[in-house]
Amino acid sequence: MSLSDEIVEMYRVHPISASHILDKIGTGPHKPESLWPHDQDHYGGLEANAEIAARANMKPGTIVADFCAGLGGPARWYAHVHGLQVMGIDLTSDRVKGAAALNAVCGLADRVKVVQGSVTEAPLGDQAVDTVVSQEAFLHIPDYPKAVAEAFRVLRPGGRAVVSTLTSSKTLSRADTELLRRGLGFRALPSPTVWRSTFLGAGFAQVETEDLTSRWARVLEERLEMYLALRDETTASGHPTGDDWFHRAYPRFVDLVGAGDLGGILITASKS
Repeated sequence: MSLSDEIVEMYRVHPISASHILDKIGTGPHKPESLWPHDQDHYGGLEANAEIAARANMKPGTIVADFCAGLGGPARWYAHVHGLQVMGIDLTSDRVKGAAALNAVCGLADRVKVVQGSVTEAPLGDQAVDTVVSQEAFLHIPDYPKAVAEAFRVLRPGGRAVVSTLTSSKTLSRADTELLRRGLGFRALPSPTVWRSTFLGAGFAQVETEDLTSRWARVLEERLEMYLALRDETTASGHPTGDDWFHRAYPRFVDLVGAGDLGGILITASKS
């Protein structure tokens, strides 16, 4: 199975799915707020969205590209709360279709669009957007410097990229590396220094980083409990549950972040 196929398969059976969300809330129409307890498939929920929006200087009229947008939870939040347009890009057709269904049910289809594609070859023109954001997704991309270079290319002068992702402070064991690859699709775990130099090397200026590790350690413990409950819930309802590799890998991931062997970083980079 190719790298792309592994990522697509992981998200095809992921326990957070559009079909499960729609079963929980009904076919609508709904206000966007009704989705927020269910569609924020990232660490930190709405608080993380608000922090990214503030760092990106989002405001009405801003055009945002969301790299690896998934089901579009943050994208819908940005669009609704800040009155702007979001173009999401995601590799997985199931996620793209799910995002379209969720956008429609809450009346945001005209302001949020997620298209299928790779962020290493983003389907956007040069200098097409004001902001590029991504949450916990660059870790899936072995050629992460190419994704960073694409973020720089599509940004207008004066624009910002705001990215949260994983870092590693040590070389993981072969067993942990394989488990995290098979279960969670982790491919890129550079150190904070390497992340910063990658953004600078792509042409960004004023690259700032913030260590999120202690915050994520608490969040991930809560998410592990959520996934355990979701596994029972989705099994009972006949929706995707996540495969065994996912459920084996997630507790180990939580342990590694708690021990500081893996960490989180928030990167804010400006294009001059």
